[in-house]
Amino acid sequence: MATTSTQPQPSPTPEGTAQKVQVQGVRPVDPASDPTAAKPGAINASPRSGDAKTGARPAGKQDERQQPFSIGGGGGATPSYSQLLQDLSSGRVKDLLLSPRQGVVDVTYRDGRNVQVPVFSDNQLLIRTATQAQVPLTVRDEQRDEAMAGLLGNLLLVMLLLTGLTLLIRRSSQVANRALGFGRSQPRLQAEGSVAVHFEDVAGIGEAKEELQEVVTFLRSPERFTSVGAKIPKGVLLVGPPGTGKTLLAKAIAGEAGVPFFSMAASEFVEMFVGVGASRVRDLFRQAKAKAPCIIFIDEIDAVGRQRGAGIGGGNDEREQTLNQLLTEMDGFEENSGVILLAATNRPDVLDSALMRPGRFDRRITVDLPDRKGREDILSVHARSRPLADSVSLADWASRTPGFSGADLSNLLNEAAILTARRQQNRIDDAAIGDALERITMGLTAAPLQDSAKKRLIAYHEVGHALLTTLLPNADKLDKVTLLPRAGGVGGFARTMPDEDIIDSGLISKAYLHSRLVVVLGGRAAEIVVFGPSEVTQGAAGDLQMVSRICREMVTRYGFSSLGPVALESDAGQVFLGRDWIRPEAPPYSSRTGSQIDAQVRKLAAAALEQALAVLRPRRQLLDRLVEYLIAEETINGEEFRALVAEWESENPQLSGVPAQLSLLLTPEASPEADVEAAKVGV
Repeated sequence: MATTSTQPQPSPTPEGTAQKVQVQGVRPVDPASDPTAAKPGAINASPRSGDAKTGARPAGKQDERQQPFSIGGGGGATPSYSQLLQDLSSGRVKDLLLSPRQGVVDVTYRDGRNVQVPVFSDNQLLIRTATQAQVPLTVRDEQRDEAMAGLLGNLLLVMLLLTGLTLLIRRSSQVANRALGFGRSQPRLQAEGSVAVHFEDVAGIGEAKEELQEVVTFLRSPERFTSVGAKIPKGVLLVGPPGTGKTLLAKAIAGEAGVPFFSMAASEFVEMFVGVGASRVRDLFRQAKAKAPCIIFIDEIDAVGRQRGAGIGGGNDEREQTLNQLLTEMDGFEENSGVILLAATNRPDVLDSALMRPGRFDRRITVDLPDRKGREDILSVHARSRPLADSVSLADWASRTPGFSGADLSNLLNEAAILTARRQQNRIDDAAIGDALERITMGLTAAPLQDSAKKRLIAYHEVGHALLTTLLPNADKLDKVTLLPRAGGVGGFARTMPDEDIIDSGLISKAYLHSRLVVVLGGRAAEIVVFGPSEVTQGAAGDLQMVSRICREMVTRYGFSSLGPVALESDAGQVFLGRDWIRPEAPPYSSRTGSQIDAQVRKLAAAALEQALAVLRPRRQLLDRLVEYLIAEETINGEEFRALVAEWESENPQLSGVPAQLSLLLTPEASPEADVEAAKVGV
């Protein structure tokens, strides 16, 4: 009997499970209600004609049934195993490609379709059907494919091993070359025109610049000097404090010389392996001789030129071997004509005497701190690239920065430029430079003090310093007094400008030191006058340390005491462990003399405090007036402060002669007139 719906027969799978596929457009029939439906797990192949077990159906009904097949992905139909057998029998298959291990067969239809159908491991039925249908069946040789894949994997592994071995050998060769190159120096050769610094960019050190310009002239036109028997100097040593422009001079020589210029730091010669430094010295001079005439610049030569035989490191010390080779190259059996060694250091006291002798370093040029005119020139050089306000006077700022080096002045203008940019201004004015000067000398600003007892006490302390430095004739000139605190616990300060003549000449008079003692103790004296001896604070601790140092130098070094004109101590200078570690610590005088020195120090300090009290006690009203004005304004510049003091002094003429009485500070053997006269001439 015919039914209105047809149930497709399940397709067999490699796992042996039936796949029930619903054909589109045909309503499925419940297997429980249709006894003709296939049961799960059964493989229903196409029935043979005349098969009694399956039963024959009418031909019309057989054609009406849909052939079973599976719906694959992608929009194309993937036939089932039974459908594949029917397609083979009907002649719709062109050829087959069987993959036994994968369990699939690639089917190529005559209409051009290519599909892949899962098959059983035992494919006898497929083979017989293909043979009967005369369809070509090809079995893929998977063993050969696996062998090829294994071969490719082995070849890839071998290539990886060879590549790793090649990289290892190359790295080992580089390490070996680096080890062999330890003894080679790596100086920086400055090509002509590559250095933008010239002698016109160097200011404030005119004498040193002239000496080095002569060396450059010797290299450029030696005939002018050799005609009179002059020889080119073998070495030039630049000595001076840090920041004075020694390296800048070397850069200027590199920009002006017109000959090869080798530059190297002395620390580059020293290595952990013995003999490397000496080898690098030999290699450096070998390269220099090949390019003679030329200049070699060694910065911080004290790193290798320290005194030998110091007892630290023994005679086989690497630094000593390097120094020995340097001495031989500079003045040994071999001539180094045309090679000039230029070196710089700020520790000439630790250099070996054999290195300092003529024939090695023929010239020793001292690059000292610039004077006022030199500081003005240095500021002018650094101001070329910075816009300054029309009101800025570089001469004024040069006079307000005594003791500044070239590096300090460069940093001053750089800090002023940073502050100007922070304030969103276009030109650097005096206020920016002044704030930069205070940042450099006193530190960063802190939060302002509130109106309290602490602020008033600091005001009296600083006004005491400022008033004494204004009244005493031999004291430094007051620059400003302020209550604006600074980082590091500085609640306020009274800044003075040292006498330019004293700094330039280096001669300090006895009267100047006496006045300095009184000024330094002015803060403690003001506290005693205002608050009483029992209410003084530790704010003068730094002042007392300075007073002790000045008094001790007056007694032990300058002969400004009753002990007589003797130097009981010397300037120890900077410590060099290789020389000073065995120096005896005992002083070069007896214990009795030491007691006398202590007594003289206490006498000078006490006399200075008494003189400060004698000046401030009659001026208590002036102290109060200045303190109230300082608390209100927080900052008073030097000119304004001197005007206030002069106004009060004119109102009280009976006190005008007190500051000139320095008899309390002078020893009984000295004459006040002689001291005042000596102070006038700066002796």
